Amino acid sequence: MDLDGLKAWVGRRDSAEDTAALAPVAALSASLDRADPPPRSGDPLPPLWHWLYFLEAKPASELGPDGHPKRGGFLPPVPLPRRMWAGSRLTFLAPIPLGAPIRRDSEILKVEVKEGRSGTLVFVTVRHRVMCAGAAAIEEEHDIVYRNSPKPGDAAPAAKPEPGDGTWSRRLVPDPVLLFRYSALTFNGHRIHYDHPYVTTVEGYPGLVVHGPLQATLMLDLVRRQRPAARVRRFSFRALQPVFADRPLGVGGRPAGSAIALWVANDSGHLAMDGEAVLAEG
Repeated sequence: MDLDGLKAWVGRRDSAEDTAALAPVAALSASLDRADPPPRSGDPLPPLWHWLYFLEAKPASELGPDGHPKRGGFLPPVPLPRRMWAGSRLTFLAPIPLGAPIRRDSEILKVEVKEGRSGTLVFVTVRHRVMCAGAAAIEEEHDIVYRNSPKPGDAAPAAKPEPGDGTWSRRLVPDPVLLFRYSALTFNGHRIHYDHPYVTTVEGYPGLVVHGPLQATLMLDLVRRQRPAARVRRFSFRALQPVFADRPLGVGGRPAGSAIALWVANDSGHLAMDGEAVLAEG
């Protein structure tokens, strides 16, 4: 692997413009089975729902075999087949009113190679800054991990048990319809979320994989259901194990002052994602 060649992508920048349209907000609200009133211009965009915008609409001829855009554009051409959203760290600086024009400025911060139990891992960290009305509204660091496909006999990743002291909890079964809707709303062509023959025979998963950002959205959705008037100031999360469609998952939370520990557990009771939200004071 040409690490120096991959590191040459550090500092690469990209920018995109969009409008915080109402229709995607109404569609995601319905997909999450929320009873929200119809969105109106000027309403604040819920936290993490900026992922509904700045969609990468590459022509079909420019897609790779996994459904993602071919590598070597803004992101480096990492020569490993599996790609996953490993985690993010976000700061919400100001609300984004629906209907407002928005801009996202992105920069590759780091490219790192690590050796894990499953082999070589390549981590790419991207910084996004979402601007609205000439000021920063959201700052985000997004970690992407690339890895090899599993080999027969590979050991399963070490599992951590779900925390047993959650104050808040919600159980649901993410079905293929939810995964399809989220893929459509985020224009995510990654085949692991909707193509069962591909995900099982090519990437070796036992079923359709629930999107990492969808799990993160479900964690903050739990906060909104429990504290609808609260404003999230910071949020971070990291993916630990995959979650699969048509299997129960649990979303849990444990508030302690302005900080809330959050997690997603899979159907085996193991921790799949953990995170923390910090609420704005007052």
